[in-house]
Amino acid sequence: MSATLSPLAPKKYPKMPAIEGVRIATAEAGIKYKGRTDLLVMSFDAGTQIAGVFTRSRCPSAPVDFCRRNLGGGKARMLVVNSGNANAFTGRKGRESTELTADAAARAADCSPGDVFLASTGVIGEPLEASSFTHLLGDMVRQARPDQWTEAAQAIMTTDTYPKIATATVKIGGTDVTINGIAKGAGMIAPDMATMLSFVATDAPIAAPALQELLARGTAKTFNAVTVDSDTSTSDTLLLFATGAAARRGAPAITDAKDARLAAFRRALAKILKTLALQVVRDGEGARKQIEVTVTGAKSSRSAKRIALAIANSPLVKTAVAGEDANWGRVVMAVGKAGEPADRDLLSIWFGNNRLAHQGERDPAYSEEATSAYMKRDEIAIRAEVGIGRGKATVWTCDLTKEYVAINGDYRS
Repeated sequence: MSATLSPLAPKKYPKMPAIEGVRIATAEAGIKYKGRTDLLVMSFDAGTQIAGVFTRSRCPSAPVDFCRRNLGGGKARMLVVNSGNANAFTGRKGRESTELTADAAARAADCSPGDVFLASTGVIGEPLEASSFTHLLGDMVRQARPDQWTEAAQAIMTTDTYPKIATATVKIGGTDVTINGIAKGAGMIAPDMATMLSFVATDAPIAAPALQELLARGTAKTFNAVTVDSDTSTSDTLLLFATGAAARRGAPAITDAKDARLAAFRRALAKILKTLALQVVRDGEGARKQIEVTVTGAKSSRSAKRIALAIANSPLVKTAVAGEDANWGRVVMAVGKAGEPADRDLLSIWFGNNRLAHQGERDPAYSEEATSAYMKRDEIAIRAEVGIGRGKATVWTCDLTKEYVAINGDYRS
């Protein structure tokens, strides 16, 4: 955990309500960090449904492989998360560690290892000694309580400077259902997924196939539209659990993601995913500014997103924003290198409401004074109008500061 709180940290945090059917416990296992929690257990009532989205890295962690295997069962009773060690690129030892952890978790929760889900975050390449924490799981399950959501978010932090939480309550068929989410992530953040870890739970009675469709659709414009440093983690995991407890209060069972009764739930889930994703961006290692990049007028929405990511991932763009320098030439450069259809003489660029470039040259009305004043804000909006079609996309990133280099230069030490 970084000693200095991000200047973009939330000024206040929501009060996280209990989710019926979810109980939470955290512990200090000393996996890497001393004097702070680094182990999380979530215990779920029988019948809890699960959906998941994972990294597309070709070098996934052992827990990602484990979760993918279990996801097809559609049910979950136990989640175990550790921070400080990613259990990635750890070969046979990594696989053995996940199996030992799952077996211990299954005994603690009186369930099958197939109903256990695992996630790890931290240093890559270091073997994770399951024996250093599996003996804690039994007591953690017995002591788990439903009111520990903020503590859960704290236990999964690595270089994060603050816990990331979000909540919403909406109606399905006239009955209130609640959605809670937590996330962690500060560096090695790029789409597919775009945070290292995020866990969301609801008491809504939604079947696993519908839940999976809702989650996959919800990530496209949220977690898969943020980037801190263009590096996709080996461990990125987003899991969504539905306990179904609200059915006892009259909520209808949902089996189709397109069910009209899910309209409010779908919007609330998207809002929670976006809130968590933006909190990750705002806690980018060393970040002092949030950057929103919007591309319009591209050949297609996919092309627009690729151009937007080229801008958002450009170290030159990000360092210009860090230095509060309205260097729009770097945006021109990023559009040009994206490998997508574009026309230099139709391109226009805005920083906020300030149009800097238009039709292939600097805007005649450009004001250095007004744009420089805008660059001092802690939220910067960059827009590029490509001028050749109707495709548009928005992604979010942060600036690139000296602190990012300092944090990642000695991360293992």
